[in-house]
Amino acid sequence: MTERFKDRTDAGRQLAALLTGLRGKDVIILALPRGGVPVAYELARALDAPMDVLNVRKLGVPGREELAMGAIATRGVRVLINDVMVTSGITEGALEEVTQSERIELDRREQVYREGRPAPILAGRTVVLVDDGIATGATARAAIAVLRAQKPAEVVLAVPVAQESVAAELASEVDDLACVRRPDDLFAISMWYESFPAVSDKEVRAILARARAAPAPRSRAHGTTRLPVRIRLHTLLTVRMSTAR
Repeated sequence: MTERFKDRTDAGRQLAALLTGLRGKDVIILALPRGGVPVAYELARALDAPMDVLNVRKLGVPGREELAMGAIATRGVRVLINDVMVTSGITEGALEEVTQSERIELDRREQVYREGRPAPILAGRTVVLVDDGIATGATARAAIAVLRAQKPAEVVLAVPVAQESVAAELASEVDDLACVRRPDDLFAISMWYESFPAVSDKEVRAILARARAAPAPRSRAHGTTRLPVRIRLHTLLTVRMSTAR
């Protein structure tokens, strides 16, 4: 294994070094909570850009929750990994049960992290989507679907580490991919960090507060958009829209 990151702060700073060309553009940094938030904060500081969160939840296979069979995001997006669904024998009932459970947490995070603030307007802007690592890519794909629906100028996926095969697939779904390390065998994201503690809701809120307090000259007024998702994803995936809450 190559040298590990000291922690998420170190990972964010190394990642920011790959994105210096974005400084001065109309950029917004969106973190996938919770682990992506400390990483994204370092990018926001380096690029002098505003940051926010994009809430997405992984759908784990029942009994093997670490294995993703898909993910859900805001605005009714659900991304499914068909191969995992088939090999794991997932029924429609089991899928709906997991989806509803994760939607409760998704809605909770929207309330806790936004504290009444509307989601940022993304149309015409360069959006940098950040996480602390990518294994299966299901969560990232759901997030990309949400972003594309809002018609940004471009979507940049930025992560410290990602499985090589998954990174190659995701590269075709975004305008640019920034990744410090792309191992053939990821094993687990935590293995690429010397320190990889869980990030709490309190820490997420504190980081977002610090980011809001810092001036971002290219930031725009925040607002909400309600655009339908119409995007073709990887052939192994299915995107389903649902208005059920």
